Amino acid sequence: MKGGLLPGDQIKEIDGKSTSGLSVSAAAKLIRGDVGTKVVLRVIRPGDREFDVTLTRARIELQAVRYDLKREGDQRIGYIRLQEFSAHAGEQMERAIEELDNQNPDGYVLDLRGNPGGLLRISIDIARMWMDKGAIVSTVDRDGDRQELRANRSALTDKPTVVLVDGDSASASEILAGALKDNGRAVIMGDQTFGKALVQSVHSLSDGSGLAVTIAHYYTPKGTDISKKGVTPDVVLNLTDSQKRRLYRKPEAIATKSDPYYAQAVNLLKNKELLRPLVLREEEN
Repeated sequence: MKGGLLPGDQIKEIDGKSTSGLSVSAAAKLIRGDVGTKVVLRVIRPGDREFDVTLTRARIELQAVRYDLKREGDQRIGYIRLQEFSAHAGEQMERAIEELDNQNPDGYVLDLRGNPGGLLRISIDIARMWMDKGAIVSTVDRDGDRQELRANRSALTDKPTVVLVDGDSASASEILAGALKDNGRAVIMGDQTFGKALVQSVHSLSDGSGLAVTIAHYYTPKGTDISKKGVTPDVVLNLTDSQKRRLYRKPEAIATKSDPYYAQAVNLLKNKELLRPLVLREEEN
């Protein structure tokens, strides 16, 4: 992003080498390198000519959680974006909820769009911050042994919540979304999620690389297998690909009225009559 690249850009060449036929991992290996060195990318941008971008390699450390109290008319919305379930995401999420809850929001928008997942234990910790009771996820190993992980009455808030997801919300994101959906704790809004229901363990190798081994399969609290299917939102938004590209090319539009996902979530939080039946649907059945 700092170098001027935008979502939807196509990388045609990396330091003069064509990307035709390259796997994602092979392309990433060419782009990565020592901190401070440069790499030249030949880029194709839809509607524009081809052009070169020179990037200076650097170590990238992402803030896992970003949050803000937004005023939408007479509503106070606690907006939290969780970008990955990294080792420090739990403590960052805890701080975000506590600081926002002290400002007495009317409800929350929890944004999991584009979140590829991460650590299973962090997804459990974060689910417990939103849920006071109920099952979060169950895992089944290759011997058929099942383990169920549950909330432990440690929720930090009980305010109405809408969770935003898209096709890139995967793995740990789907554990959290599935838990909040099946327990009626939040309304899930957006697109069908990615559909990765595997628990993996990473083992370090002597050359500095790692081996990811699948050790279990996970299921939502109601026993749903989302593998290759994903979590189905309570409220589906049928945006076109061009609408999504326009949104993601303008990061400053995320979580504003120009963001259709966020705008719909705010409308739902304002309309308590619509929100309540969705959240409590299982209790009423």
